[in-house]
Amino acid sequence: MTGTEHAVLVLRLAAPLQSWGGPSRYNRRETRPQPTKSGVLGLLAAAEGRDREASIADLVGLELGVRADQPGTLLRDYHTYSDYRGLPLLSAKTNAKGQQTRTTPPKYTGITQRFYLQDAVFVAALRGPKTLMESLEEAVRHPVHPLSLGRRSCPPTGPVSLGLRPDTALEFALNEVPWQAGSHRRRQVQDTTVSLEATVEDPAGDHLAVDVPDTYDLKTGTTFGRRTVRHLWVTVPTGRPRPPHPAPDSGAGQSGHDPFALLGW
Repeated sequence: MTGTEHAVLVLRLAAPLQSWGGPSRYNRRETRPQPTKSGVLGLLAAAEGRDREASIADLVGLELGVRADQPGTLLRDYHTYSDYRGLPLLSAKTNAKGQQTRTTPPKYTGITQRFYLQDAVFVAALRGPKTLMESLEEAVRHPVHPLSLGRRSCPPTGPVSLGLRPDTALEFALNEVPWQAGSHRRRQVQDTTVSLEATVEDPAGDHLAVDVPDTYDLKTGTTFGRRTVRHLWVTVPTGRPRPPHPAPDSGAGQSGHDPFALLGW
């Protein structure tokens, strides 16, 4: 993106449950370990009130960086389902009229497994044209449609927008955002800094992510394109004060006992 003024929009993606689906479908829906570009752009499109059939070409061109402030843990949701009328479940086959047929032999109970990230917190930074980023930031603060983190059942907690930043590389933007972890995670870290895993879009990156959507139209379905990303570690302050310097250890001079004396030290 060149030839125009740019800005960086920073988002805080936190919720009891998140699910950033990949290519998995049907009765087993998995989640990626961090937000996908498809999921983040979908959140922005919902905030603006775009229809599913609307073009997302301007959003696809945004550069995305993600920092894992609190990775969370994996949760598997296992449950069964059936037709409340006691009828056999529908199969994947259709008849001449295009209608789904019942399972043969009849199947009355199905199993679904859906995976979520629980108690996770991420920071997402998006870089793009300043006018577009200003519009998106306003939309996130005053969304037309409810926002969700991957699935409709995963609403975010707390404000999502952390504001606009002057144009900078995604890596630098992720370095500047204060640590967003929850209080219980903060209590676990005793150091003055913490190292956080991050991923940024980079043409010279070391990994391909297949999560760039071409549309959200349910009639045509979504085809996912590739983008090149780079993995890195970001070190940010925890807010803890530096521990005082310990007093010089006088060792055997005070106790009269030197455990290394027998070794001739």
